[in-house]
Order: sequence, then C-alpha cells, then structure tokens
Amino acid sequence: MALELTPDNFEIEVLQSEQPVLVDFWAEWCGPCKMIAPMINALSAEVEGVAKVGKINVDQAQDLARTYGIQSIPSLLVFKGGKVVETIVGANVTQDSLKEKLEAHA
Repeated sequence: MALELTPDNFEIEVLQSEQPVLVDFWAEWCGPCKMIAPMINALSAEVEGVAKVGKINVDQAQDLARTYGIQSIPSLLVFKGGKVVETIVGANVTQDSLKEKLEAHA
C-alpha cells in the first residue's frame, strides 16, 4: 500500500528519503486518479526496499501542489535526494514504466 503523504510528513518521507520516492498527486474527485490507484498500490509492494511510493491529496496539500507546479492530476513525480528527477502527468502510464523510472534512480 502506498504511503499516505501529508504536508506534515512530506519533508521526512520524501525530501529526506535515502531511496527514490514516487509521489502521486491526486484528488478524491479525479476519475483518472482513481483509475491508477490500484496500480500505484501494487507498485508500492513491488519496489519495497528499493524505493518508496506515496500519495498526496492536492485538496489537503495545496501549498505543496503549488510548490511543485501541479496543474493537472494525476501528476506523478519521482524525487531523489530531495529533488524532482522525473515528472509524469496523466493516467496514460504503466506499472512497468513507473518501476523502471524508480529503479533508474535507486
């Protein structure tokens, strides 16, 4: 299961992480976000120990969404060393391609 990220734990779980972190910026009302949610959760289990996968609700973290320039969701950002190293916008993505992107930064 993907980590539930919040403005309170984002610094520790994402920015200070030793591992690469895929962050899914999503919202409850977003159909495509709900469509990829099972894939995001499955990916979390698949990369455990190598990378982290988390989800952050943009309605509850508007400042973070603004900080990272999130204009449409789902937006999937890969962080490494506290910096964004990959950005994927939209639901047209596969679990394998996300896994490859994460492992490339591990």
